[in-house]
Amino acid sequence: METTNLFRRRDTFFGICEAVGQDFGFNPLWLRLAFVLPLFFFPVQTFAGYFGLGLVVLASRLLFPAKDAAKAQAAAAPTATPASAATEASAPAAELAIAA
Repeated sequence: METTNLFRRRDTFFGICEAVGQDFGFNPLWLRLAFVLPLFFFPVQTFAGYFGLGLVVLASRLLFPAKDAAKAQAAAAPTATPASAATEASAPAAELAIAA
């Protein structure tokens, strides 16, 4: 699966909430919802906080790129051999037989 740069995607606004969600392991929708209500009452401060968070994400991605490189190496790891795949395929069947 090929991922595009968050800044180049058309469905995000710089991808800040999605990047924070990826880094901390939660759904970015919750962070987006947290920005909606303050946007109506404090628009300047909300945009300042959003772009400040973007600077933090940018700095973390530039200073610690090893996390993304480790994911790329894990994705490029060789797949299972056919013999081990057959063993893995029979394991769920055995578990189902025991459960029945």
